[in-house]
Amino acid sequence: MKKLLLWLLAALMTLAAFVYQRRTGPTYPARGKADVAGTEIRYRLPRSALTTGPCRIMVAVREPEIGGYVSYRRFRTDDPLTRIVLEHEGDSLTAGLPRQPAAAKLAYQVHLRKGNETVSLTGDHFIVVRYRGDVPAAVLLPHILVIFLGMLFSTAAGLTALDKRSDPRKLAVWAAVILFAGGIILGPIMQQYAFGKLWTGFPLGSDLTDNKTLISLAVWAAALIAGRKGRDARKWILAASIITLAVFLIPHSLMGSELKWEQAAGM
Repeated sequence: MKKLLLWLLAALMTLAAFVYQRRTGPTYPARGKADVAGTEIRYRLPRSALTTGPCRIMVAVREPEIGGYVSYRRFRTDDPLTRIVLEHEGDSLTAGLPRQPAAAKLAYQVHLRKGNETVSLTGDHFIVVRYRGDVPAAVLLPHILVIFLGMLFSTAAGLTALDKRSDPRKLAVWAAVILFAGGIILGPIMQQYAFGKLWTGFPLGSDLTDNKTLISLAVWAAALIAGRKGRDARKWILAASIITLAVFLIPHSLMGSELKWEQAAGM
């Protein structure tokens, strides 16, 4: 396989996987549309917010006769719903969910009213928003870049392993080293800024993002061991590449850090 074609294919596969797992994750904004007394309303509702202030809800509504409110409660509780009136601000209706500590979650619905008709934009479904600390760009951007490069080298190594005329072992080493840097060094630093904990995966918790890192590093370690002293590890490298791609297709932040409200009461 020609190098240019290999890297182009690896880049396309990596980018597709990266975009997919971001857009399908539980913190990606909820999008959709709803009919409010004959008016189509398109919405984009946040599912992630910073601990530095309220979570701003904004719905584009140009008709001044449309109003509404947001109802919310703490996630996984039987708290009574609290209402916040949506205020007109230009061509939008806005409200702010109250500031919360890191990893706390609120469940909310947006209700719009026109005349005698009131509609929940998401029907019976509640949107869940998780709060996080502000991660400096100097940490966030390198983490994203390094993880992307790790996936790129992982995919390239797998594609190279399919070509019996090429040796994928150097690419395998690069993939393992870069994924280690992104997931074990930069990842915990970002986690500390966002949620106040360096590691919430196995054996300390069930955070799938951390556990995905462990799985990918484990399979690459096995592939590198299999290829020691010049031994052919083509099948191992291909398997490691496929497994890494599969685990990174799992939606981003699924089963991520979540504050237990009984713990928050003692904070």
